Amino acid sequence: MPALSLLRQHPRTFLLTAAAVPLALAAVIDDVRVRHQLEAARRDPLTGLPHRDGLTAHGERQLTTRRRADDLLILVLDGNGFKAINDDYGHAAGDTVVITLAQRLRQWSAARQGLAARLGGDEFGAAVRLPREHFAQELAGLRAHMDRPVPYEGLLLPFTVSIGAAYAADLPGRLLSDVLRAADVSMYKVKTGKEPFPYLGTEADAGVKPVNGRRPGRPGTHLDLAAVGADGRAER
Repeated sequence: MPALSLLRQHPRTFLLTAAAVPLALAAVIDDVRVRHQLEAARRDPLTGLPHRDGLTAHGERQLTTRRRADDLLILVLDGNGFKAINDDYGHAAGDTVVITLAQRLRQWSAARQGLAARLGGDEFGAAVRLPREHFAQELAGLRAHMDRPVPYEGLLLPFTVSIGAAYAADLPGRLLSDVLRAADVSMYKVKTGKEPFPYLGTEADAGVKPVNGRRPGRPGTHLDLAAVGADGRAER
């Protein structure tokens, strides 16, 4: 039936339907906006990388959706001398370093079916697929990739990172958060010279108990909980 005839026979129905279209469209637009806001909240605003929770969730999915997890490698990277960059060149330079490191790690991880994340400050994590026989060569390549000087306002800022790693297959039955802790402890041991690079986190590393909610050796772990105020700052 022609649309004009329908309009003549059912004008009220047509008007109600026409009025509902903008409302439905507005609901769809609002839903998309909310989804975008939620997605933005899950990502670090400076680098665009997911946060720790995003990395952990991604790694857990990898463990449950693949029959074999032998090649699932978790990495933790931490900058060396980041405070000096901020002190000597300013926080804008520090932000440039963080953004550059994020871009480099994202690129490297994506090429290995992986995901990169910012854990905080100049610390990053990644979950990648990396055959064990290529582990040493690939980690050496990653370190060289990350350690290149960072361009900033006509300067080349020297910067290096410490890298820790742990294979999920070496920690059977462990949660991804435990594997991440093993990689974090691995990074710290490499950073402090207790282990040579590259070093793979072990079951013992995964079982290291946090101090005041942080890995032993991190800034703040020496504080007595009773001396920490409600806002998380040390009381003077």
